[in-house]
Amino acid sequence: MSVQFQDNKKSLSQTLNDVSQSVEGESITLRQLLSLVGEQGLLLFCMILIIPFLLPVSIPGVSTVFGLLIVLIGIGITINRLPWLPNRLMERSLKTADLRPAFERGATLFARLDRIIRPRMLALTSNTISNRINGLALTFSGVLLMAPLSLIPFSNTIPGVAVLFFAVGILQRDGLFIILGYLMMIATIVYFGALALGAIAMGQGLSQFIGS
Repeated sequence: MSVQFQDNKKSLSQTLNDVSQSVEGESITLRQLLSLVGEQGLLLFCMILIIPFLLPVSIPGVSTVFGLLIVLIGIGITINRLPWLPNRLMERSLKTADLRPAFERGATLFARLDRIIRPRMLALTSNTISNRINGLALTFSGVLLMAPLSLIPFSNTIPGVAVLFFAVGILQRDGLFIILGYLMMIATIVYFGALALGAIAMGQGLSQFIGS
């Protein structure tokens, strides 16, 4: 089944508020969370998954799981098919006590986005080729998010912003956010490259110190 991107009747912040109010009990699975998202579907699900990496909220042990789900969704967009989402990941439970603060702050962030997003630069979002390229970029940003560098400042935040911009751009047909997504993806590559060069230089300096 192909992936469809339809115009949305609800704003991003309203949808997130509705999801937050629908969360009940002590925990919720990712599958239940996806079902609550409704008509805006997979791309909004990506945005919800990315909230913990953008805001000072704590949801332990989610970097690899959320990053992998974003990668699978990105692959689905790239090949224009609904993605396969593993049951083991989708049945993972999250504590609602951890989710609610994330949703509250996320709704504030999404409300700011709602004021500035609109369909524009449609050549970047309105055809199959552009959507597949953007889906590939979303996939790659998810891979960068999964990098085991969570203890390093901004190592999750920068690719997380890239994922957010790509998801917003594709969902809302906003080419400006697509461009911003590519800029943040490039910034992530540059940042990770600088970290790698710094680690190599430190290793060389340490080996020379020990050798002397």
